Order: sequence, then C-alpha cells, then structure tokens
Amino acid sequence: MKALVLSGGSGTRLRPFSHSMPKQLIPIANKPVLEHVLRNVRDLGVTEIGVIVGDRAEQIQAVIGDGSALGVEITYIPQEAPLGLAHCVELARPFLGDDDFVMYLGDNMLPEGVERIADEFTAARPAAQVVVHKVPDPRAFGVAELAADGRVERLVEKPQEPRSDLALIGVYFFTPAIHKAVAAIEPSARGELEITDAIQWLVANGDEVKASEYKGYWKDTGRIEDVLECNRKLLDDLKPATEGEVDAASTLIGTVVVEAGAKVIGSRIEGPVVIGAGSVVKDSHIGPHTSIGRDVRLTGTSIEYSIALDDATISHVRDLHSSVIGRSASVGPSDRSTRHHRLVVGDHTRVEVAA
Repeated sequence: MKALVLSGGSGTRLRPFSHSMPKQLIPIANKPVLEHVLRNVRDLGVTEIGVIVGDRAEQIQAVIGDGSALGVEITYIPQEAPLGLAHCVELARPFLGDDDFVMYLGDNMLPEGVERIADEFTAARPAAQVVVHKVPDPRAFGVAELAADGRVERLVEKPQEPRSDLALIGVYFFTPAIHKAVAAIEPSARGELEITDAIQWLVANGDEVKASEYKGYWKDTGRIEDVLECNRKLLDDLKPATEGEVDAASTLIGTVVVEAGAKVIGSRIEGPVVIGAGSVVKDSHIGPHTSIGRDVRLTGTSIEYSIALDDATISHVRDLHSSVIGRSASVGPSDRSTRHHRLVVGDHTRVEVAA
C-alpha cells in the first residue's frame, strides 16, 4: 500500500498565519500538523508517500525534507491550482500506479490512529473504504448513508436535511478502481473534481464501498480554535522530560517537557506544557495546555492555553490565554489601560498590550 497526503490547501480560516506559512505546518504540541499525519501513515506500515503540494511547496519541503527523518520516503507532487481531491488522485496516478493506497488530508488530526480500519480494508479490499465520524451537525460535511452491513448506499455533500450523522473526515482507502471513477466524473458546480462524486460513481456502478466509524478524537485544524483545542488534547498525553536547564528558583508542576537547550529561570510551570529547544523562560508563569516553540524568549509574562511559535518574544505581559503568537513575533507592554487576554499575532509582527 502507498499513501497520498494532501497538503496544498491555502487555509484561509487560519489567517493571519496562513499568509506566511502553509496551514499544514502549524505546530500542535510543537510538531507540525503534517508531521503528525505522516507519523500516522507510517504507523500503518506505509512508507511510500506522495505529498500533494501547492504554492507553498518550498516551505513544506524545507520542514519535512525527503521523509527519511520520519522513516518514510516522500515524493512531492505539485498541484498548480486547488481543483479538488479527485484531481489530486488524477495527478498522483503515475506515483500510485496500480497499488492500493490511503488518502489522508494533511490538516486532519486523528491522534489515536486508523490501524484497525486499515486492517479491515486490507482484509476485505472493497473498491473504496471511507472513514466516518459521528458529528452533532452533519450539514457542514459530506455525509455517508449506510446499509445495515456497513456498505455505503449514498454520499451527500452538505445535506440540508441529513439522513445520517456520519461525516466523512478526511481519510480514505482505495483500490485502483478509484482511477476509473475519477476519469468518469465531471467537475462540480464549483469547478472541482470531487472525491465524493468519484466514490458515488463506484456505488452507482455496483462496486463495493464500505464505511468504518472512527470513534477516537478527531479534529480538522482549520481554525485557530481548533488548533488550540487539538494542542490541549495532545498535551494531555504528554510524558514528562527535562533535558534542558531548570534553576532552583523554578517550580515544575505536573507534566512538563523542557527540551534540550531550553532554560527555565525563576519561573513556575504548570503542565501539561512543552518548552522547545533553545527557549528561555524567565520570571514567568506558564499555565496548563501551553506549547512554547523553539528559541522563544518569555520574560515577566503569564500565559496559558496558548501556543508561541518559534523565535517569538513575549515580555512583561500578564494574563495571556487562548492566544497564538506567530514566528518571530514580538509582544510587549504598552501604557494603555485595556487589558488584552486573547491574542492572535501573525509571524514577524510586533504588538503592544497592557502589561
């Protein structure tokens, strides 16, 4: 089996960060979303991975490289314009050949993995097997309507009156039968080749399409709120490790990771928290569910339930929470009386807030 990971989307809901970095590189627990995805694919025993990339290809390649650090072999496949998920399959046909493959959206987080579902697909080999998850409001998703034996009878995109609460969540397993379906469909009203149309074509032509329910934690990291919530979930599973320096005037409570080269000076850290390599935390309080990236400078600051990306500087600011501070951004005090609690600061931006 091979894998096709889609990493070309623009991430408009993650602005301002997606102006300067691909949404798939947003860090969750100090690792890019895309790295979490690639690790999940590797855990299926799949090492040949095609990655669809758009106009941010160079940034993605600079971070992920050839995949050898993760134990996989990556082939980058350019997509000049976002013309649909089925178009990605069409572009990847030379890479995929006649192999079965798993297609995985590069901004979806399924931390508990899909090994069980992959085993089901390998054992039964239906033409396609979709992964579904129960959601409270299916109207925002592609929805699978199933027969009693788990076969897919119909896929409906964003139905106004859903007949099922099982949403498609961005992981698909295919045999080569999907290629004839992709070749047979036409672009949708929005000008894209829709993977739901291709799968529906298989159903209409008598091919077996099955659905498997994923019951673990799932998050589409398309919004700032989703990123923070997913960061909280992954930090809850953190294992403590102190490889950096923590002085005698500092206190670590709960699960805290201090990476090699990081320094904690006169500060109180309440986990779960991860502090990246080379960062310096001085005279500060870091509360639960906070990720501090690499080479961050934190001085006289209190922050919780937040993410500070690499090379950020935060000085003498209190009560930051639910905040995301971009790469090389600078947050410092001002004379204003208004107290800011929640900040979203883009890369290379300077912001002054009440101390």
